[in-house]
Amino acid sequence: MKKLLAMYLLVLSLFVLIGCTDSVINTWGGIEERGYVVVGLDDTFAPMGFRDNSGNLVGFDVDLAKEVGRRLNIEVRFQPIDWDAKVLELNSGTIDMIWNGLTITDARLEEMLFSNPYIANTQMVMVRSDSDIDLINDLSGKKVGVQISSAAEEAVTANGIFDDLGELLKYDQYNQALLELKNGTIDAVVIDEIMGRYVISQSDGEYKVASENFAEETYGVGFRLEADEIRDVINQVLSEMISDGTAAEISLQWFDEDIFLQ
Repeated sequence: MKKLLAMYLLVLSLFVLIGCTDSVINTWGGIEERGYVVVGLDDTFAPMGFRDNSGNLVGFDVDLAKEVGRRLNIEVRFQPIDWDAKVLELNSGTIDMIWNGLTITDARLEEMLFSNPYIANTQMVMVRSDSDIDLINDLSGKKVGVQISSAAEEAVTANGIFDDLGELLKYDQYNQALLELKNGTIDAVVIDEIMGRYVISQSDGEYKVASENFAEETYGVGFRLEADEIRDVINQVLSEMISDGTAAEISLQWFDEDIFLQ
């Protein structure tokens, strides 16, 4: 009886695995046949993708993805994801791409394909306005917050200061780290400059930026390693949007300047 049960469970798991594999689409023709594309994002990552006061999903990358979908005549569906599980979400087929201020790093290039880089960014040190932290070495002995599995975490752990930190705390979302910073529970947050500057612009003088940052980097859209055809389609439309000025118009709405890489 136990052997029969074990065989049944094995066959059932194989059917589940096959079903999951069949649901993964790696061609643009497959996307068109299905009728929509699924974009994964952290919906607390302002100003790239976040919820406004009415709970609506808005943001710079959200607007870019919507315009790409409009030009391709394809519905764009946005799917909030656990940032720590983003590669798993991609590979399982629950999302088709990650478009949400995603930093291109060597480690991520081993796990996913990237579009052409479209924005430059840094990992900056954000502190309270009364803090005396200004250089990376000033973080020695301090409590520092990052988002788990983020480019900030990679940048900090790769830097020599990592061994001298008082503690590196990892949060599911940057909002949690920023709340801890505001309350004085931690001393600094290492965060994407794009988000950090936006948060500071929306605050009442609570924060400032250290003069030294961790890393110069670029953003790209992430895809499954096998989805080069989908990547190429997105690359083409993004290139057209940059060339005809539409991308600059979207950038001006969010940043009051054209921040696209030319």
